[in-house]
Amino acid sequence: MSRTQIYADADALTAASAELVVEAARAAIAARGEFRLALSGGSTPRPIYELLATPDYAARIDWGRVSIWFGDERCVPPDHATSNYRMAREALLDRVPVHEDNIHRMRGEDPPEQAAADYEAQLAGQPLDLVLLGMGDNGHTASLFPGLPAVTEEKRRVLAQYVEVAGMWRITLTPPAINAAHEVAFVVAGRGKAAMLHRVLEGPRRPVELPAQAIHPASGLLHWMIDREAAARLEQDS
Repeated sequence: MSRTQIYADADALTAASAELVVEAARAAIAARGEFRLALSGGSTPRPIYELLATPDYAARIDWGRVSIWFGDERCVPPDHATSNYRMAREALLDRVPVHEDNIHRMRGEDPPEQAAADYEAQLAGQPLDLVLLGMGDNGHTASLFPGLPAVTEEKRRVLAQYVEVAGMWRITLTPPAINAAHEVAFVVAGRGKAAMLHRVLEGPRRPVELPAQAIHPASGLLHWMIDREAAARLEQDS
């Protein structure tokens, strides 16, 4: 099941995304005693994490029952300026009472293939409750880039691959891991994403070319949370 929601601006999108995390945490903890949250990197989610770290929001989540995972990571040390883990720690994890043992980072400083295998072992086949995703202007999500093997992977849940357009190795959850989640949320903002969002949501299905199209949870709920600028082409065509 897919749900598309359009918000007036980036601030409204940020607030709605934070509310989604709070409600998903409440539901998962009530049902299973734990909330397994996979964080996204990039510039769009940072304000969401910062909002979740404010006292009003942080108090609404039982952080002692939260486990933190990551959708992807650059193969860099955890203190590197481009590390998704570093961004998440600065914006959120250092500011809320999540247990250190419950933070599962991808070890970007390790050999990529080994880091991917180790992360898959940590996941242990348990579905995530909520996966937060962004979308690049080339249609990639997590580190599922156009034309690369991770997009069409059917068995392994974590892969390492060299991303030529980025000039570096990355580790990423694959579609089997993401599509097994109870909820997946794409959070997309800005006019620069409008043309690609139109192709992904309304164009022909070509997931190898448009990896965001490879995300379609088997039995979970897929959210497309979009600000009005990113939705400009959708509105124009509607």
